[in-house]
Amino acid sequence: MSAIAVPARRPVLADALAPHRTRLQDAGLVLAGTGVVALLAQITVPLPLVPITGQTLGVILVGAALGSRRGAAALLTYLLVGLAGAPVFAGFAGGPASMLSPSFGFILGFVPAAFVAGWFAERAWDRRPLLSMAGFVAASAVPFLLGVPYLAMILNAVMGAELGLGGVLAAGLWPFIPGGLVKAALAAVLIPAAWRGVRALDERD
Repeated sequence: MSAIAVPARRPVLADALAPHRTRLQDAGLVLAGTGVVALLAQITVPLPLVPITGQTLGVILVGAALGSRRGAAALLTYLLVGLAGAPVFAGFAGGPASMLSPSFGFILGFVPAAFVAGWFAERAWDRRPLLSMAGFVAASAVPFLLGVPYLAMILNAVMGAELGLGGVLAAGLWPFIPGGLVKAALAAVLIPAAWRGVRALDERD
Protein backbone atom coordinates (compact mmCIF):
# COMPACT_ATOMS: atom_id res chain seq x y z
CA MET A 1 0.00 0.00 0.00
CA SER A 2 1.66 3.23 -1.16
CA ALA A 3 1.33 6.51 0.66
CA ILE A 4 0.02 9.56 -1.16
CA ALA A 5 2.87 11.97 -1.84
CA VAL A 6 2.28 15.40 -0.33
CA PRO A 7 4.25 18.29 -1.86
CA ALA A 8 6.89 19.50 0.57
CA ARG A 9 6.66 23.00 1.95
CA ARG A 10 9.30 25.25 0.42
CA PRO A 11 10.67 28.50 1.87
CA VAL A 12 8.71 31.61 0.93
CA LEU A 13 10.23 35.06 0.46
CA ALA A 14 10.09 35.88 4.17
CA ASP A 15 11.96 32.65 4.94
CA ALA A 16 14.61 33.37 2.33
CA LEU A 17 15.22 36.89 3.61
CA ALA A 18 15.22 35.96 7.30
CA PRO A 19 15.95 32.22 7.65
CA HIS A 20 16.47 32.29 11.43
CA ARG A 21 13.32 33.95 12.70
CA THR A 22 11.83 34.20 16.17
CA ARG A 23 8.15 34.29 17.08
CA LEU A 24 8.50 38.01 17.70
CA GLN A 25 9.84 38.47 14.17
CA ASP A 26 6.96 36.42 12.80
CA ALA A 27 4.54 38.69 14.67
CA GLY A 28 6.30 41.68 13.14
CA LEU A 29 5.92 40.18 9.66
CA VAL A 30 2.21 39.64 10.27
CA LEU A 31 1.77 43.26 11.36
CA ALA A 32 3.81 44.47 8.38
CA GLY A 33 1.59 42.44 6.07
CA THR A 34 -1.47 44.03 7.67
CA GLY A 35 0.02 47.45 7.02
CA VAL A 36 0.79 46.67 3.38
CA VAL A 37 -2.80 45.64 2.69
CA ALA A 38 -4.12 48.69 4.55
CA LEU A 39 -1.97 50.98 2.41
CA LEU A 40 -2.76 49.29 -0.90
CA ALA A 41 -6.47 49.33 -0.05
CA GLN A 42 -6.40 53.12 -0.40
CA ILE A 43 -5.08 52.98 -3.97
CA THR A 44 -7.85 53.27 -6.53
CA VAL A 45 -7.50 53.24 -10.31
CA PRO A 46 -10.67 54.63 -11.94
CA LEU A 47 -12.04 52.60 -14.84
CA PRO A 48 -15.23 52.95 -16.93
CA LEU A 49 -17.17 50.13 -15.23
CA VAL A 50 -15.72 49.71 -11.74
CA PRO A 51 -12.53 51.08 -10.19
CA ILE A 52 -9.61 48.80 -9.35
CA THR A 53 -8.45 48.96 -5.74
CA GLY A 54 -5.16 47.62 -4.42
CA GLN A 55 -6.68 45.43 -1.70
CA THR A 56 -6.63 42.13 -3.57
CA LEU A 57 -3.14 42.80 -4.88
CA GLY A 58 -2.03 43.34 -1.28
CA VAL A 59 -3.69 40.09 -0.23
CA ILE A 60 -1.85 38.10 -2.90
CA LEU A 61 1.51 39.75 -2.27
CA VAL A 62 1.29 39.32 1.51
CA GLY A 63 0.09 35.73 1.27
CA ALA A 64 2.83 34.76 -1.17
CA ALA A 65 5.58 36.59 0.70
CA LEU A 66 4.67 35.38 4.18
CA GLY A 67 3.26 31.92 3.45
CA SER A 68 -0.13 30.43 4.18
CA ARG A 69 -0.31 30.72 7.97
CA ARG A 70 1.34 34.10 8.43
CA GLY A 71 -0.46 35.48 5.38
CA ALA A 72 -3.85 34.39 6.73
CA ALA A 73 -2.91 35.79 10.16
CA ALA A 74 -2.02 39.14 8.58
CA LEU A 75 -5.39 39.35 6.83
CA LEU A 76 -7.27 38.22 9.92
CA THR A 77 -5.50 41.01 11.81
CA TYR A 78 -6.47 43.42 9.02
CA LEU A 79 -10.09 42.33 9.35
CA LEU A 80 -10.16 42.67 13.15
CA VAL A 81 -8.33 46.01 13.18
CA GLY A 82 -10.78 47.36 10.62
CA LEU A 83 -13.82 46.15 12.57
CA ALA A 84 -12.33 47.72 15.70
CA GLY A 85 -12.56 51.10 13.97
CA ALA A 86 -9.20 51.68 12.28
CA PRO A 87 -9.73 53.20 8.79
CA VAL A 88 -7.90 50.40 6.95
CA PHE A 89 -10.56 49.25 4.51
CA ALA A 90 -10.87 50.77 1.04
CA GLY A 91 -11.82 54.45 1.15
CA PHE A 92 -10.47 54.71 4.72
CA ALA A 93 -13.53 52.84 5.98
CA GLY A 94 -13.62 50.91 9.23
CA GLY A 95 -15.75 50.07 12.25
CA PRO A 96 -18.54 47.53 12.91
CA ALA A 97 -20.83 49.31 10.45
CA SER A 98 -18.59 47.97 7.68
CA MET A 99 -20.36 44.64 8.09
CA LEU A 100 -23.45 46.21 6.53
CA SER A 101 -21.53 47.10 3.38
CA PRO A 102 -22.30 44.81 0.44
CA SER A 103 -18.55 44.46 -0.16
CA PHE A 104 -17.71 43.25 3.36
CA GLY A 105 -17.96 39.60 2.32
CA PHE A 106 -14.96 40.10 0.06
CA ILE A 107 -12.94 41.29 3.06
CA LEU A 108 -13.92 38.10 4.87
CA GLY A 109 -12.68 36.19 1.83
CA PHE A 110 -9.27 37.86 2.00
CA VAL A 111 -8.23 35.60 4.89
CA PRO A 112 -8.56 32.29 2.99
CA ALA A 113 -7.33 34.01 -0.18
CA ALA A 114 -4.04 34.91 1.52
CA PHE A 115 -3.80 31.32 2.78
CA VAL A 116 -4.24 29.99 -0.78
CA ALA A 117 -1.64 32.40 -2.21
CA GLY A 118 0.75 31.32 0.53
CA TRP A 119 0.00 27.64 -0.05
CA PHE A 120 1.01 27.96 -3.70
CA ALA A 121 4.11 29.92 -2.73
CA GLU A 122 5.08 27.13 -0.33
CA ARG A 123 5.03 24.78 -3.32
CA ALA A 124 7.38 27.16 -5.23
CA TRP A 125 4.70 28.24 -7.71
CA ASP A 126 5.65 31.84 -7.00
CA ARG A 127 9.08 31.57 -8.61
CA ARG A 128 7.97 31.39 -12.24
CA PRO A 129 5.56 33.86 -13.83
CA LEU A 130 3.23 31.33 -15.47
CA LEU A 131 2.87 29.15 -12.38
CA SER A 132 2.55 32.31 -10.27
CA MET A 133 -0.24 33.54 -12.49
CA ALA A 134 -2.15 30.27 -12.14
CA GLY A 135 -1.80 30.20 -8.37
CA PHE A 136 -2.61 33.88 -7.93
CA VAL A 137 -5.69 33.67 -10.15
CA ALA A 138 -6.91 30.83 -7.93
CA ALA A 139 -6.24 32.95 -4.83
CA SER A 140 -8.00 35.95 -6.41
CA ALA A 141 -11.12 33.84 -7.00
CA VAL A 142 -11.47 32.91 -3.31
CA PRO A 143 -12.95 36.23 -2.05
CA PHE A 144 -15.79 35.89 -4.55
CA LEU A 145 -16.85 32.60 -2.92
CA LEU A 146 -17.76 34.55 0.21
CA GLY A 147 -18.18 37.99 -1.27
CA VAL A 148 -20.90 37.30 -3.82
CA PRO A 149 -23.30 35.47 -1.43
CA TYR A 150 -22.68 38.13 1.23
CA LEU A 151 -23.36 40.89 -1.29
CA ALA A 152 -26.62 39.17 -2.28
CA MET A 153 -27.68 38.91 1.36
CA ILE A 154 -27.02 42.60 2.11
CA LEU A 155 -28.56 43.88 -1.11
CA ASN A 156 -31.65 41.71 -0.90
CA ALA A 157 -32.30 41.08 2.80
CA VAL A 158 -31.05 44.40 4.20
CA MET A 159 -31.50 46.88 1.35
CA GLY A 160 -34.50 45.22 -0.27
CA ALA A 161 -33.05 45.23 -3.75
CA GLU A 162 -34.68 41.90 -4.75
CA LEU A 163 -31.95 40.99 -7.21
CA GLY A 164 -31.95 37.61 -8.91
CA LEU A 165 -28.85 35.56 -9.62
CA GLY A 166 -28.12 37.49 -12.80
CA GLY A 167 -28.36 40.81 -11.02
CA VAL A 168 -26.15 39.65 -8.17
CA LEU A 169 -23.47 38.41 -10.55
CA ALA A 170 -23.68 41.64 -12.54
CA ALA A 171 -23.17 43.62 -9.34
CA GLY A 172 -20.55 41.51 -7.61
CA LEU A 173 -18.69 39.29 -10.08
CA TRP A 174 -18.51 40.07 -13.79
CA PRO A 175 -17.26 43.69 -13.55
CA PHE A 176 -14.43 42.67 -11.22
CA ILE A 177 -12.94 39.82 -13.25
CA PRO A 178 -10.74 42.01 -15.53
CA GLY A 179 -9.29 43.90 -12.56
CA GLY A 180 -8.68 40.65 -10.70
CA LEU A 181 -6.76 39.24 -13.64
CA VAL A 182 -4.68 42.41 -13.92
CA LYS A 183 -3.77 42.26 -10.22
CA ALA A 184 -2.94 38.56 -10.39
CA ALA A 185 -0.71 39.25 -13.41
CA LEU A 186 1.02 42.12 -11.61
CA ALA A 187 1.70 39.90 -8.59
CA ALA A 188 2.95 37.19 -10.96
CA VAL A 189 5.55 39.69 -12.17
CA LEU A 190 6.52 41.18 -8.81
CA ILE A 191 6.96 38.02 -6.74
CA PRO A 192 9.17 36.11 -9.23
CA ALA A 193 11.18 39.32 -9.70
CA ALA A 194 11.70 39.46 -5.94
CA TRP A 195 12.93 35.87 -6.02
CA ARG A 196 15.40 36.76 -8.75
CA GLY A 197 16.67 39.54 -6.52
CA VAL A 198 17.07 37.11 -3.61
CA ARG A 199 19.03 34.68 -5.81
CA ALA A 200 21.25 37.51 -7.06
CA LEU A 201 22.06 38.47 -3.48
CA ASP A 202 22.85 34.86 -2.60
CA GLU A 203 25.24 34.58 -5.55
CA ARG A 204 27.18 37.63 -4.31
CA ASP A 205 27.77 36.07 -0.89
